[in-house]
Amino acid sequence: MTETWPAMPEGSRLALREILIHGVLSRAEIARSLGLSRASLTRAMRTLVAHRMVVEVGTDVRGATGRPSELLQTSSGVWEFLGVKLTKDRLYAAVTDLGGRVLALHEEAIASPSPEDLADQVSAVADRLRAVHPALCAVGVSLPGDVVVRDGVSVVAASQFLGWRDVPFAGMVAERSGLTVFTANDVHALTAKEHWLGAGAGRRSMVLVTVGEGIGLGLIASGEVSTGEHGRLGRIGHLSVLGGGPDCGIGHAGCASSYLPSPVIVRNAGYEGRSYDEVVELARSGDERALAAFADAGRALGVVLASAVLIVDPSAIVLTGDGLPVYDIARSSVDEALRGALTPYTEPVTIEVQPFEFSEWARAGAVLAIRRLLGEESGRLSYTR
Repeated sequence: MTETWPAMPEGSRLALREILIHGVLSRAEIARSLGLSRASLTRAMRTLVAHRMVVEVGTDVRGATGRPSELLQTSSGVWEFLGVKLTKDRLYAAVTDLGGRVLALHEEAIASPSPEDLADQVSAVADRLRAVHPALCAVGVSLPGDVVVRDGVSVVAASQFLGWRDVPFAGMVAERSGLTVFTANDVHALTAKEHWLGAGAGRRSMVLVTVGEGIGLGLIASGEVSTGEHGRLGRIGHLSVLGGGPDCGIGHAGCASSYLPSPVIVRNAGYEGRSYDEVVELARSGDERALAAFADAGRALGVVLASAVLIVDPSAIVLTGDGLPVYDIARSSVDEALRGALTPYTEPVTIEVQPFEFSEWARAGAVLAIRRLLGEESGRLSYTR
């Protein structure tokens, strides 16, 4: 039976957040991290235990006292979440427990991109997975597009890939499924997942850059995920990167979208009609036209990465997406453009290349639901039920 997420006092919410991020913690470690007294921590943990959100997993000697301390982690089987990642033609889904651990994966073709049809399809997937995972209590949907809040309602303001404008998709899915539903831009959702359960865990600042069909950027600043004033942070596709150059399609010459997206690399190589994977293989086999297109894409990526460093000064950049072969094939072009754009600054830049899996983007939807239920980014990603 699906339980309703309870209202929690601030101490309980923060304690659960600490356990979610760090995996296994002792009571003493939680108290030190949050600055709570023993009595306050006891009250906070009482709520989490009563709602079966945390469980004891043994004891360990931690800290300077040398005393054994009971260890706590998030529970399984009571609170479960569905994450959905939408592309222009496929739906990816992941069920996780409260700790973000994946319990089930699913994918299928999108039958129709119309908001009504896709809301029906997401709800049908939720119903099928809930039959196997009855503890499923909330859904997080990540999609390519701008998600904003208007009058307290989450709205997909625009999605070029899905062809949507002003779609209250969270409310549509919630009405059909009876579940609490959240929506977010897919890059912002992935950044939020990395903030808690990936490369961003423990970092005060990080930039996530995705390359593939499009180009996106997510930001962690001062220990928080930022989505911008209007929920549109990271629209770097039309950043000017190389003077002149081909038109990006909307009148810009020499912007990142003129060189870096996967379909554009195919076009610039002169192999329209072939797949991106085929052009990748051509480049790896030494084809000059393919290598030239990847070199231009690499230079564009180097400027994008340098711009992120100069504007944000992050502790690390995470690079991911199904367009990652750009970094592999054109690494020298990326590095040369990055160094050139950063001159005269010489501080080392940590770039972590994250293997790309759509299942991780679906998992990010589930983590989005967990974060939102805990009140993270509450001003930007509201939900309708």
